[in-house]
Amino acid sequence: MALLYGLLWRLLLVLVHINRALVAWLRVRLRSWKGRLWERAMAGLLLPVALAGFPDHHKKLDQTPDAHANPVTGPRAAGRRSRWLSDGRALEKLPVHIGLLVTEEEPSYTDIANLVVWCMAVGISYVSVYDNHGVFRKNNSRLLQEIVRRQQDLLGADGSKCNVEFLSNGSDAQQQHVVSCSPSVKVLSPEDGKQSIVQAAQQLCRSVENRERSSRDISVSMLDVLLRESKSVPDPELVVKFGPVDSTLGFLPWHIRLTEFISLPSHRNVSYEDLLGVLQRFGSCQQRLGH
Repeated sequence: MALLYGLLWRLLLVLVHINRALVAWLRVRLRSWKGRLWERAMAGLLLPVALAGFPDHHKKLDQTPDAHANPVTGPRAAGRRSRWLSDGRALEKLPVHIGLLVTEEEPSYTDIANLVVWCMAVGISYVSVYDNHGVFRKNNSRLLQEIVRRQQDLLGADGSKCNVEFLSNGSDAQQQHVVSCSPSVKVLSPEDGKQSIVQAAQQLCRSVENRERSSRDISVSMLDVLLRESKSVPDPELVVKFGPVDSTLGFLPWHIRLTEFISLPSHRNVSYEDLLGVLQRFGSCQQRLGH
């Protein structure tokens, strides 16, 4: 019996110690909670007073530029165009023709349209857009609409005056009537690579068959002339490759002998600073051509 009373006494002591520890913990938590509540209350009272001394705070936030924001007009648009044009003039060299090679599975029309508009804004005359699956070729009207929309969003109301000459493949006929000095956008697919070489070779064979020329007249330079006539644009000096694939994926194999390739991880969420960095790298590179 004495043993049972001893066990009960020890159990009561354990419960008392647990009760005291719990009460002490609750007191600490209550004091901490009251302190945080008091701090939040004071912050809520003092914050409007602090912001009252900065009346231009919200105005400055509203003036933050955004590539995906609503259309801009007035001085902002003019300043943006002037800055981009100045960036292009400050480069050591600027490509006349730039290629945008997308190796990713799901292309973003908005991001590609942004890149095209930025290329035009810095002074590049020809922009080629290429993907291995021909998605942009099949939906070139959608791409054109997105380019025009982003042109107006990024450059303002006056951006629509800088028309885009959108070249269709094959005949290189214009889809939109514009002035001849406007930048040109060309959508390419694998058909414009190896297939164009096959077609040029077939044309030479037919000319020999029809006795229009001798087989001795056929040379690499003659094939080169035919291929360049079919494209009607200069060779690209720079190709920006987007995505993890380390391959040109059939991008104009005949026209990239002297082309500089620079890779970026992705075309999605690409920024103007990313493009400017690529152009600066291209401007500083030196090509040593052999003889």
